[in-house]
Amino acid sequence: MSKLGRRTTLAGGAALAAASLLRPREARAAKGLTVVLESEVTILDPHYITATITRTFGLHVFDMLFAMNEKGEIKPQMVDSFQTSADKLTWTFVLRDGLKFHDGSPVTAADCVASLKRWSVRDVLGKMLMADTASLEAKDARTFEFVMKQPFPLMLDVLGKPNAPLPVIMPARIAATPADQRIPEPIGSGPFRFVKDQWRPGNTMLLERNPDYKPRDEPPDFLAGGKKVKIDQLTLRVMPDQSTGANALIAGEIDYMQYLPFDMLPILEAEKSVKLMGLGGIHQFQGNFRLNHAFPPFDNPAVRKVLWKLVDQDATLTAIGVPDQYRTKSCASFWMCGTPLTTDAGAAGNTFDMAAAKAELKASGYKGEPVIILEVAGSISQTASRVFVQNMRDAGFTVEQQPRDWPTVLARRAKKDGWSMFPVYSNGTDMYSPLTHFYVAATCNDFPGWSCDNRIPALLKAYAQAATLEDRRRIAAEIQVASYDLTPAIMWGQFTIPSGYRAELKGLIQSSYPMFWEVDR
Repeated sequence: MSKLGRRTTLAGGAALAAASLLRPREARAAKGLTVVLESEVTILDPHYITATITRTFGLHVFDMLFAMNEKGEIKPQMVDSFQTSADKLTWTFVLRDGLKFHDGSPVTAADCVASLKRWSVRDVLGKMLMADTASLEAKDARTFEFVMKQPFPLMLDVLGKPNAPLPVIMPARIAATPADQRIPEPIGSGPFRFVKDQWRPGNTMLLERNPDYKPRDEPPDFLAGGKKVKIDQLTLRVMPDQSTGANALIAGEIDYMQYLPFDMLPILEAEKSVKLMGLGGIHQFQGNFRLNHAFPPFDNPAVRKVLWKLVDQDATLTAIGVPDQYRTKSCASFWMCGTPLTTDAGAAGNTFDMAAAKAELKASGYKGEPVIILEVAGSISQTASRVFVQNMRDAGFTVEQQPRDWPTVLARRAKKDGWSMFPVYSNGTDMYSPLTHFYVAATCNDFPGWSCDNRIPALLKAYAQAATLEDRRRIAAEIQVASYDLTPAIMWGQFTIPSGYRAELKGLIQSSYPMFWEVDR
């Protein structure tokens, strides 16, 4: 039997097993969709955390003042109109009429003010915005106003940023929750609403169409435009094993799977009832090893810098099984390759070189402290970690791997001791700018990893004030040089993970972000 034949047989057997865990198609709502996302949604507060699964939840249950379209332009979403004063110091925003929260209350300017103030406490760009804000006040039920200390050219980019923590709007009473605590209930004004009594942690979450949602008139365009919901229910299934999920997709027991396993792509590509979605550019992912600068051995800058010579992006992506058409060859740019800010500034001498790494490690003052790596068990980032671990051991590091589930990793990384790094991958929309790149934008902030180089915050400020793309490119290159020196994280590759969906679905927005408005069956 051929290798593909064996895989197909295994797929069929696993599909039957998967089917027994799922409700039959006949038992679903006529307009229901069942999907498997990257992981389980456990944190329901989009202001609270940078986790992409919480962002996906937030984009469906909440709404934002502005949103990004496919071209990267920021367009009004909850806002009807806005204007700036001649001196660029006063921004006035008017909400669309008829916006309602899921509890039936109207969305007001006071809700927007309270939400933005809460979000800004935890978000790097929010902190930057508020540092330049003299006042933020509601002027009437639908109008609120920023008065700035100095011009802030990126106002719309910040209010419409697509990366977490999202500046979503929630009722003022919910936004009164301290920023270091999670909100008690996820009440938004988005196209779907959370059904609390149908939530089964570890199994399923149910979102239902918000009948009071008022979509914009424009056609949908990435995160912007009209969001017309054409299904009644959206069921999020928890299925940690990717093969089980892929087989359930083939069997028709689920309708969409966010991340398909690379080793099953040949089977899925041959399956006529399934379509694949694999996009490039900012829809790709950037893999990183986030380092803990507050704990040995990476509190030592010389030890951190050795790691640049131990990461082999091509070998890592090969080990993961990423086909050539879904990967970008070794990318030295913090801001992603194939984007407007792509640069190799600072990369010279920071490429894979085992002999040089061994010599540098001996000279660094490394004392043999264990490098404790928090890994998400069964993930592709764990495979990336294995390649890096072998290189580290070959160079002379002592390494201790600690596989955990993602919620445990999130909890552990919040502590300044007991861990050294964790592997992760993030959407290109998070990483293509210095202002949104998790591990650069958070420089000198209280963010897990605690990396700090005082040059970078000043450069980020200059970037935010830059008037032209040419100036932003120049400053982004300077930031990258400083970042290579600081080493907040090590990039392990740029790649696409295809999504899969049932062929009968119509109108599914083609994006690395799961979006279930417009889709129909």
